[in-house]
Amino acid sequence: MERRAFFKSATKDIAPPKVDPAIALQNQKLPDHLDLGNASIIQYSGTWGVAQARHLLRRTLFGFTKADVDFFAAKTMNDAVDYIMNVPSTPANPPLNGYNTTSLIDPNIAAGQTWVNGPDDNNFVNKRRNSLYAWWMEQILKPDRHIGEKMTMFWHNHFATEAENVGSPIMAYNYVKMLRNNKLGNFKTFVKDVTVDSAMLRYLNGYLNTKTAPDENYARELMELFTLGKGADSQYTEDDVKAAAKVLTGWRINNSSFASFFDSTKHETSNKVFSGFFGTTINGHTAAAGANETDDLINMIFTKEDVVSKYIVRRLYRYFVYYVIDANIEANVIAPLAADFKADWDIKKVVTALLKSAHFYDNVNMGCYIKNPVDVIATCLKNFKIDFPTTPIEDQYQAWYTMWAAAAISGLTLGNPPNVAGWPAYYQDPQYHEIWINSDSLPKRIQTTVALMAVGYPYRGTTKKLQADVIAFAQQFSNPSDPNALIQDSIDLLLPLDLTTTAKSGLKTGSLLFGQASDYYWTAAWNDYIANPTDVTKKATVTSGLQLMLKYLLDIAENQLA
Repeated sequence: MERRAFFKSATKDIAPPKVDPAIALQNQKLPDHLDLGNASIIQYSGTWGVAQARHLLRRTLFGFTKADVDFFAAKTMNDAVDYIMNVPSTPANPPLNGYNTTSLIDPNIAAGQTWVNGPDDNNFVNKRRNSLYAWWMEQILKPDRHIGEKMTMFWHNHFATEAENVGSPIMAYNYVKMLRNNKLGNFKTFVKDVTVDSAMLRYLNGYLNTKTAPDENYARELMELFTLGKGADSQYTEDDVKAAAKVLTGWRINNSSFASFFDSTKHETSNKVFSGFFGTTINGHTAAAGANETDDLINMIFTKEDVVSKYIVRRLYRYFVYYVIDANIEANVIAPLAADFKADWDIKKVVTALLKSAHFYDNVNMGCYIKNPVDVIATCLKNFKIDFPTTPIEDQYQAWYTMWAAAAISGLTLGNPPNVAGWPAYYQDPQYHEIWINSDSLPKRIQTTVALMAVGYPYRGTTKKLQADVIAFAQQFSNPSDPNALIQDSIDLLLPLDLTTTAKSGLKTGSLLFGQASDYYWTAAWNDYIANPTDVTKKATVTSGLQLMLKYLLDIAENQLA
């Protein structure tokens, strides 16, 4: 079934939501794409409040709390974006041994100690790799108020490697660390670091690239996926790929330290002639100077500054705003941002300009794209402030890993994109983000979030679960005894789009009012519980009503949107 039709049929039994330009959920036939908004990077000067703050947080954080919304809504737009862009320079503590069991003890790394400095151990490759995945989820789930994790995910998709294929967990961790170090830095420097990263050398066979057997794998992806793209303005040739491969010969991986190094005996020292697109010859060098040819190659690629800058800005736009780029957006959003970008290749500057633009806050760009599976799960965990175990460390890592696995079964295996192009939802025209939703993934997404909210999501056997406190969720709002206010406050926090009056009325009757007609039924039940919080029956009554309401909100299509 076509994905628009599937998503529409999945919501046929609920009240129709507001018009959404990403997926036509209403019953009437809509064009594939509605108004794409005011295409301008002029700084936003309109109203700043909770609606705009929530939009900014949905696009830049993996989930948020009501306190986060209140914090950013109290600022100006400028200050809010600047705060989000201020990512701490202190690196995250590395992943630890949280994988010991009574029957399998790592003899080299004690429980609670990091394994990233080695020694590597083939007996613990899978355990350490899973530890890396768990640790990555930990970083995503921290209550940080900055863009760091969303940017790391963006570059993980852009400079894709698969940890399973890289092999060594140490190399896989070092790759992630490299992404984190460069995520808001200089793009040209970033490309150089990626090119000589040991995980990338392993993943795309760069470590096998020699003068006697040049391997074109990385050279091709460097141009096609990482810098120039493959649009009409990117006119490199097959001979350019072959010449670039010769430039890159000689890079190797130290099997003890897992660092990359240059072996001049494996390097092709002849001059490398490139096509008229570049109009360049890279002179060959001998001995250690051969490594400098890699810099020459990157410098040459970046002489095509218009092509590189527009390609990267388009990818940033599709990640943070929407996937459709028409001629108007190309001319009035992409082109001016690219002009700023190519001046110094400052990633932070161009992302900041995009997030401060009037275009970003246009109403049609709110709630218009489908969240990826990690975003769905992280948002649920943070919206409900679900606590993770702190001890023992094995439980802590198992809980994080369980959430990683839940995202994986829904279509996003963090650490392992499906191929070097990344996840199809970020590049596959014309569907893009609609690829996240199908008849297999949508039920899994819903089941995970509903379980976290209601019965709990087990992470170790059946006795230990991650579970929301729905009463605490309600108590954070100003008037939880009023069913109308409680429903509206819950919608505002959980969903990017409001529901119709009819939908809210039906939701209230079917959940908080227990099928009755008067608001008094909820108000009385809530006040009875507040007066008698240890009364098991009264607690069960309000818990049941809250869970019914929240299950509805987590079930509907709007909950899949950002």
